[in-house]
Amino acid sequence: MGKVIITLQIMPESPTVDLMKLKECVDLEITDYCGHGSDKHEIQPVAFGIKALRLIFIADENLGGTENLEKAISKLAGVNSVEVVGLDRTF
Repeated sequence: MGKVIITLQIMPESPTVDLMKLKECVDLEITDYCGHGSDKHEIQPVAFGIKALRLIFIADENLGGTENLEKAISKLAGVNSVEVVGLDRTF
């Protein structure tokens, strides 16, 4: 099977959440999921001072769905929600 590029959008609980510290915690969960951390990250303004953290990483398609990863990330302190906003196959 191939590889997939996964883009996660993580919404913090409030504008005061340190997104770089949150990224480090999320990277640990991604490492548990696919053996390495995120390949790229972006911080995007949403509204009212809140910014979303987007993490992009490559995973083996054989790992299956991202449900367990999403659940693990949603339990981290400072996380309001986690959503897969992109899923592409590599060739």
